[in-house]
Amino acid sequence: MVSEQDIEKAALVLRQGGLVAFPTETVYGLGADASNPSALKKIFAAKGRPADHPLIVHIADMSEVKNWVAEVPRAAWLLAEKFWPGPLTMVLKRGPHVNDLISGGQNSVGLRVPAHPVALQLLRAFGGGIAAPSANKFGRLSPTAAEHVRQELGSAVDLVLDGGDCGVGIESTIVDLTRETPAILRPGHISAQQVGDALLAQLGENGLDRPRVSGSLASHYAPRLPLKLVHPDQTENYVRQQAGIAVAVLARRGRPRDSKTALWQVAPELPEDYARQLYAALRRLDESGCRMIVVEEPPQLPEWVAVRDRLGRASTPEPVQSPATKVG
Repeated sequence: MVSEQDIEKAALVLRQGGLVAFPTETVYGLGADASNPSALKKIFAAKGRPADHPLIVHIADMSEVKNWVAEVPRAAWLLAEKFWPGPLTMVLKRGPHVNDLISGGQNSVGLRVPAHPVALQLLRAFGGGIAAPSANKFGRLSPTAAEHVRQELGSAVDLVLDGGDCGVGIESTIVDLTRETPAILRPGHISAQQVGDALLAQLGENGLDRPRVSGSLASHYAPRLPLKLVHPDQTENYVRQQAGIAVAVLARRGRPRDSKTALWQVAPELPEDYARQLYAALRRLDESGCRMIVVEEPPQLPEWVAVRDRLGRASTPEPVQSPATKVG
């Protein structure tokens, strides 16, 4: 459990320009004082994050939005009333004082009010915005437990607040409100349909004229091992083709009786449960001693969009080159 003393200590670390990893309902964030450029640079150094990759600023409530933006459109009020605190990030036109390290040099800023009680306690104790990408090395699997943070970032983090496992398990939905027509820039637990219904509007497309945001690169959320997405009907046949390679499988069905797979992990049937356990499951497979991860493709249904997005970015482009394969 996180005590009031832990929260006060974490707030002090932030005021002194340090880094604090803390739980949100989505994943653990690597937090720094969003108004302190020196502290922000520590985030990029700890993660190995490109300088043009924008950060999300976490705030305690809707009243703080005005401190970060040039204007607050009606759409922002509607979405905040419906989904904040919660796993939704709004991208708005930035205020003049917002540091380029937060915006990635763009004319926009991403804001979110997290729903986790520890995150909210920290934000209120700190009294300002906390810039917090996921608390992992850039491009790797996001952490959904405090131990994941400690294993991956170690002494680069001044303090880790252990709030248990994250309830949502994948990163927030990101919606762009900098244009006349809103658009989803990153799918998440809150669906495009829910956002559109809240705004009573048809959403636009995510195109090149939209802001860059966290987690939008083609390769992201990836384990160290090669990961291959395979159709359910072809999973076991694909594994057999990897003769001599120890393969770990993540599937929504049990291991076939005649399977020669080194490790077969059964994933949850429901998309919410699958998302909650996804990164922890991939971490276990990544550390299993196998040489490749094969993931059975989830259904192509609207409720699976966010999970499919994460797995697609985590997968290795063709052809899959196993670490065990010698070239030359």
